Amino acid sequence: MKNATMPQFEFNALSKSRQAKLRPDKDCPCERSHTSIMKLHSTQTQKYQTVTAYDERGVELNLQRFERSLIVLPETAPTPWPVDHFDQLSAEHFEQIAATIPDVVILGTGNKQRFVHPKLINSLTAQHKGVECMDNQAACRTYNILMAEGRKVALALIMEVA
Repeated sequence: MKNATMPQFEFNALSKSRQAKLRPDKDCPCERSHTSIMKLHSTQTQKYQTVTAYDERGVELNLQRFERSLIVLPETAPTPWPVDHFDQLSAEHFEQIAATIPDVVILGTGNKQRFVHPKLINSLTAQHKGVECMDNQAACRTYNILMAEGRKVALALIMEVA
């Protein structure tokens, strides 16, 4: 199982005056020129539903294991999603996601990336919400990044039943 726990960081570029005070070209032992400096700040995401690990058969949210399809939002408990295979997807499945009124939807399509037919996501496009399709592992990583940025992102994962 891949461990998805890692420190969350915000990136803030330092002002030009602050960069000048640090004199990176003179104080740095490397020979290349530094044109901008980024300052890292640790952020806390423990109060949110965070993907802490994943593998081909399931996902961990805040250290709790799930092996069935589900919808994850940052501030609410995971919701079961009655999808056993990608080919089962219907407009009703996406209406369930649209009811949560997310900013963006990350659709984990299983162990490989597949794309959903546009007519199935009409309920989301009517709300001007984007749907990004990717394999489950990429979806988990993307969800964590967007959630840490404070976005109201919905993660819909399809855990295919054999």
